[in-house]
Amino acid sequence: MRENPNLIVVDGRRQRSARSREALIKASLELIDQGLLVPTAKQIADKAGVGLRSFFRHFDDMEALFSAADFYARDNFMSLFPRGEGDGDITQRIETFLNSQAVAYEHLNNIILSTQAQLWRSPTLRQSYARDQSKLRELTLSWFPELEQHPPMIMEGLDALTSFDMWHRLRHHQKLGVRESKDILTVLIIGFFAGHGIKVGSA
Repeated sequence: MRENPNLIVVDGRRQRSARSREALIKASLELIDQGLLVPTAKQIADKAGVGLRSFFRHFDDMEALFSAADFYARDNFMSLFPRGEGDGDITQRIETFLNSQAVAYEHLNNIILSTQAQLWRSPTLRQSYARDQSKLRELTLSWFPELEQHPPMIMEGLDALTSFDMWHRLRHHQKLGVRESKDILTVLIIGFFAGHGIKVGSA
């Protein structure tokens, strides 16, 4: 039985359309990663090698692109933040946790900055940012489940100490290296825990 040539043409068009759409999503993420934190539709289309009209055939506006990019990349981004075992020496857990946070924050630096820069105008980004912050708190608690036995303010404090904002301040405003930044956070977390009755090693 011979294939219908019309179906082949339609299927080919759909494949090309899907490839163009993915190219636009990838282009937006690549531009941000390269330091262009708020790329325009024109810049994204140029990077993807398609016309501006093609951009708006796939996405009604930038909100639609934000939503598609979030769906495309969220699992990959969140995989950089591993879940903790929640047992064993707490000092070792702090070190391992901060090592993973450092890798993730260094990799996602421009993506997070881009998101934060556009929260004021984008309901989509506000929703996804809130979702990711909630997930990160859950993952942090998996490293330190003993915090559930303490007042909520302890988790709030740890959340602030291990936030991207704290990491970015140390790395970019205070111009410290990765090792120095991790060492400072280790001291701060150990002191914070000890000051609230959470024993850390010999502290």
